[in-house]
Amino acid sequence: MESITLALAKGRTAESTIDLLQKIGIHFEDFHEDSRKLVFYSEDTSIKLIFVKAVDVPTYVEKGAADIGIAGKDNILESGADVYELLDLKIGQCKFVVAGKPEIYPFAQQRLIVASKYPNITEQHFRNKGITIETVKLNGSVELAPLIGLSDVIVDIVETGNTLKENGLSVLEDVEKISTRLIVNKASFATKSQLIQPFIKRLEAGLEGKP
Repeated sequence: MESITLALAKGRTAESTIDLLQKIGIHFEDFHEDSRKLVFYSEDTSIKLIFVKAVDVPTYVEKGAADIGIAGKDNILESGADVYELLDLKIGQCKFVVAGKPEIYPFAQQRLIVASKYPNITEQHFRNKGITIETVKLNGSVELAPLIGLSDVIVDIVETGNTLKENGLSVLEDVEKISTRLIVNKASFATKSQLIQPFIKRLEAGLEGKP
């Protein structure tokens, strides 16, 4: 039986996705949160589930190692992967923002130093605004950068904004709304449409609360 390969990252997104799949009748008997296995098959073997790092999901899909993937919009944008984005699963809703000390906005200087975990998204945002920047790539605690003079502002994901407030920072600009999306390899969408299209329709029904 022909199957489709689904790339997914472990964590909160995986838990919500597995719950959604079970809701629409797709079960992975061997799956449990503490398992070290990386490959699982659905009961009817129609879906092969592979676990990869969240940042790698778009790459696996673009390169055809997976037919479909479930990934955060942040990782899709940062990767620049050439894939079809077909469905918003509404999981993990938050947003990208530019943040910093309130007095720096609106930006007067000709050149900003911006710290972020997401250099590609950062550079695209400021390029669209016609602002020249120097990007400082950080992997954690980006809120610290403007506090110690490493950067003028940051670009980061916020959910509640509490961490920013606690560090005396404010949201200066919204960049992009973020949530978990279903992405599809372009070739697979054509060659496996008889499997992928019904799967997407079942997901849509599940999101709408239909049996």
